[in-house]
Amino acid sequence: MAVRDNEPRYVISIAAKMVGVRTHTLRYYEKVGIIEPSRSRGNIRLYSESDIARIRQMKSLMEELGISLAGAEVILRMATQMRELQGQIDRLEAELRNPGSEEP
Repeated sequence: MAVRDNEPRYVISIAAKMVGVRTHTLRYYEKVGIIEPSRSRGNIRLYSESDIARIRQMKSLMEELGISLAGAEVILRMATQMRELQGQIDRLEAELRNPGSEEP
């Protein structure tokens, strides 16, 4: 059984170690809306591979390129929007190539 990238699995202390930040940094990122970890029934934050990747991207933008937290957040949001738009373009192009095969 394959594990999906958005499946929550890491508690905050493990996630922080994986990306090389402190737990309060992850709490702050959540507070300002940069990441949104899942919660267990006991209200424990659980981070997915996708969350870890996003945190690593933030860290890379800030540390390697000297971009501010706000700037890095804007860049990541724009990248997400671009991926979503590209997906829409791909679907529309597929519909144009195969006009009778679209699903309701």
